[in-house]
Amino acid sequence: MRKLVPSLLSADLWCLKDQLDILKRYQVDTLHVDVMDGHFVPNISMGIPLVESLRKHSDFFLDVHLMIANPEHFIESFKEAGADLLTVHVEATYHIHRLIQQVKTFGCKAGITLNPGTPLELLKPVLHMVDLVLVMSVNPGFGGQEFLPEALNKVETLYQWKREYQDFNYVIEVDGGINVSNVESVLSAGAEWIVSGSGVFKGDLEKNLNQLNKILLKYN
Repeated sequence: MRKLVPSLLSADLWCLKDQLDILKRYQVDTLHVDVMDGHFVPNISMGIPLVESLRKHSDFFLDVHLMIANPEHFIESFKEAGADLLTVHVEATYHIHRLIQQVKTFGCKAGITLNPGTPLELLKPVLHMVDLVLVMSVNPGFGGQEFLPEALNKVETLYQWKREYQDFNYVIEVDGGINVSNVESVLSAGAEWIVSGSGVFKGDLEKNLNQLNKILLKYN
């Protein structure tokens, strides 16, 4: 099932509730929450308090992307805050297998991701364990960056691996620089969850949602 997953990194926090109400009207059921610590990536963004508030006041599925150093120290806290899925970077730990086990132990769905310069093959030993693979189509850390087309090769490979290996059951998610002008290329490569921040929240929110949803409908 292809779907749009808006990234709150580009939302206007002053009027977040109003924006979330609009997302609901357009049948959005999942939010992408980018967590940055200023160490793993050169930026600081939202964290546990926002996840807690979203869980308290909404029923969105919370797709939490941990762009942080030492993620193993925060898995339990994010689960208790209300995260439904926690995505961790293969570059952020020496023990990715153990970290994914930890996420599962605390009752979250587990996602894995990698930076654009990291070979996809590094994920293969743990792909049988994860619920989602996130392909970064920008270098993580800032919203509003331009889409990196080489990410499409990773999406195509992940799609092919799912067809070849019976124990690979992950959702393919793509994040970074996706908008109306390039989303079809991402969907055609095999992506299922489309993360978009600026492509959703910048400009006319309802117009953006309407255009993106029309394109997604063609692939469902």
